[in-house]
Amino acid sequence: MNMNQLARIVSFLASTLLLTSAYAASKADLDKAMSYDGLEKINVKGIDLAYARPGATLAGYNRVKLEPVEVAFSKNWDPTRTGSRFKISADERENIRTGVAKIVYDEFVREIQAKSTYKVVDESGPDVLRVKARIINLYVNAPDTGTVGRSRTFTVSAGEMTLLAELFDSETGQVLARIVDRREARSTGMLTLSNSVVNAGEARDIASGWARILRNGLDKAHGIGKK
Repeated sequence: MNMNQLARIVSFLASTLLLTSAYAASKADLDKAMSYDGLEKINVKGIDLAYARPGATLAGYNRVKLEPVEVAFSKNWDPTRTGSRFKISADERENIRTGVAKIVYDEFVREIQAKSTYKVVDESGPDVLRVKARIINLYVNAPDTGTVGRSRTFTVSAGEMTLLAELFDSETGQVLARIVDRREARSTGMLTLSNSVVNAGEARDIASGWARILRNGLDKAHGIGKK
């Protein structure tokens, strides 16, 4: 995949995802965007959209090369500092973006290596699966920038984010699968205090859930655990 094709897919998906698991674009448009390079739609439990190369398997992969996670905010996200009317600064936005990227990366590493079955590595190889994960449409309802003050902010949900992930053979560069999944932070139905600790915890829970699905896919391909 060249960068122009990738940019079109990311832009298309980011602009058409709704606030539910449904999509604004037609099924034909989504299918074209996700399968333009020969992938076909499959069902993966817990994932909104998944496409895979016909005949592809994860059985030959025992190690994972995880690329740095890229993060893009929702176009509609234009927040103020928690408890004030002042917009957050460019530096504060960048701190949130890099913080979420690190949380997602770290949770993928932790979950993939949790059972000591697979290793996360930096090199390519015949048994290395390359994973490229992007967070798009990140929306933080009450960004906590660490500003000193007495104000408190309460929200029903910490926010939402969407994963666009691709799996590649690390040696050939051939794409094996592509997935899109939108997740919203847990909602209790009541107003709860929001701060950086709460927001980070929700992001970790979401990221670990995605990583667990990947590890379970590897387990299934290797005949480990339940089918």
